[in-house]
Amino acid sequence: IGNFDGVHVAHRAILGQARRVADDAGADVLAITFDPHPVSVLRPGTEPKLLLDADQRVQRLRAAGADRLIVMAATADLLATEPAAFITALAGEHDAVAFVEGPDFRFGRGRAGDVALLSRLGGEHGFAVHITPRMQAALSDQLLAPVSSSLVRWLVEAGRVADAAVCLGQPYDLRARVVRGDQRGRAIGVPTCNLAADALSQRVHPADGVYAGYAGVGDDLRPAAISVGVKPTFQGRTRVVEAHLLECDADVYDQPLTVQFTRWLRDQQPFPSVDVLRAQLQRDIAAVRRLATSDLLRPPVPGRGP
Repeated sequence: IGNFDGVHVAHRAILGQARRVADDAGADVLAITFDPHPVSVLRPGTEPKLLLDADQRVQRLRAAGADRLIVMAATADLLATEPAAFITALAGEHDAVAFVEGPDFRFGRGRAGDVALLSRLGGEHGFAVHITPRMQAALSDQLLAPVSSSLVRWLVEAGRVADAAVCLGQPYDLRARVVRGDQRGRAIGVPTCNLAADALSQRVHPADGVYAGYAGVGDDLRPAAISVGVKPTFQGRTRVVEAHLLECDADVYDQPLTVQFTRWLRDQQPFPSVDVLRAQLQRDIAAVRRLATSDLLRPPVPGRGP
């Protein structure tokens, strides 16, 4: 049970343990999540930006081991349910043989329920309780940090996309339809694919900057130089996510493009002329090509740091 934003390595550890428990018991793994984010109901306007869109969350929960998935509507009535009543109702409705959660699991009205209460309820209603140990990630600054969705958001927003990949178990990505931009990139010989901003309005954005990564339609991902920012050389005001694919001449306009961020390259900054900007973009592209050739463009191994 949880929001499962990001379906990061700690979420996957819980689902992995649930898979083993379910296989031993001849049961299914049922993941229960919420939509919208409960904070948007309890404290509208303070809800966090999302690491995944709804479709991605479902896909990754299933890939992590969930046989079935229930998306509960996070209504005021549901969120006001007393903790014991919430768990008792779920256990009875789904004939639960076990609950598998993390050590910080909280549930019910005011998040008053905890794993100690869950264990007591298991004794009363005949289901087992398994608590998955807290997961830590080794980050590039030598710190060991408990993995959480909040940590991943902070890392992405700080531009630390390699560290975010360690926590997520895969690169952070954004996916949206390709829309026509101002065509400046094409005019200077560096055509880019612009992602539709409205589709990304609820998503976490990496810090303004230039990144190395991958981009493409479906599973056909190619090395890419990715820019996030307002195009300061042209006095832009609208934040844009755009990608230059190194090895793709196909027309992807109006198609859903996935952009994966694996390495930070540099900050955004204004350049004194278009010629100076063009020269810098060529250096950015060369850096991406070197990383791809040396295999350093791939994301770091989860849990080991970049």
